[in-house]
Amino acid sequence: MTTILAATDFSTRSDRALRRAALLARRSGARLVLVHTVDDDQAERKIAAETAAATALLAEQARTFREVDGLDCEARIVTGAPFEGVIAAAREAEAGLIVVGPHRRRPLMDTFLGTTAERIIRASPVPVLMANGVPAGAYAHALFATDLSDCSADAARRLAGLDLCQGAQLSVLYLFDAPEVRLMLRSSISTPKLRAHLAEVGRSAAGELSAFLRDTGLAPTGEVVRHIETLPAHDICSRARAIGADLVVVGTRGRTGLAGLVVGSVAMEVLRIATVDVLAVPPAAAGAQDAAQG
Repeated sequence: MTTILAATDFSTRSDRALRRAALLARRSGARLVLVHTVDDDQAERKIAAETAAATALLAEQARTFREVDGLDCEARIVTGAPFEGVIAAAREAEAGLIVVGPHRRRPLMDTFLGTTAERIIRASPVPVLMANGVPAGAYAHALFATDLSDCSADAARRLAGLDLCQGAQLSVLYLFDAPEVRLMLRSSISTPKLRAHLAEVGRSAAGELSAFLRDTGLAPTGEVVRHIETLPAHDICSRARAIGADLVVVGTRGRTGLAGLVVGSVAMEVLRIATVDVLAVPPAAAGAQDAAQG
């Protein structure tokens, strides 16, 4: 990762993104690019005024990062829809990581349009880090959630290349589904038999996870295989809280159908409810395809 792009709208939420991006850039020696998008769907006079004000403010922030933090930092102002501007700037800067501020919960807007952060994550060919927590240093414990799909394996490999978890504990969570359990619960099958069946399915799932880890080269300090208890996103965040993780890693694409709900659309729900940082990792093939289409 040679360039980190941090998106800001000058809100207090964006301050977390800038500080986290600066910490990562200082640790890795990466170049830091600060980006602000001016919405072009407004009067030209207003666009010009906002551009001038944003240029001055962003230049001052970049200067502070250069002089105080010793970073190679530059500022860029782009015009257009916020998420499109960030993606375009990331491509132009050849960024390996985009950092955005935490999700701003607006139920009606989220339902129909999605947040800017979510739209960036859906469209981005590179990993996107949502900085929910207050940055205080390097990550101490990361939780990687997987559905064992090829896309999830690709996300595991991309995670290693980002070097975000160096020196941190790394736990892996595999939530497996057992649709037959719901049928068993409706029947007269005894609790001991139900538990025995879940244990058997769990052992099989643990074997599948071990094979996944061997294939990807991921070497976690802890592994958890668990039957989906509520909703996958809630189970992921619950596990993150239980182990004190300060970073959750999810793929942005995964299996289809009930058996593969740990990543993909569930990643968006994790982003909405998580209180710690979330790294959303698209498969590398998606980036190559987007680049070819662009």
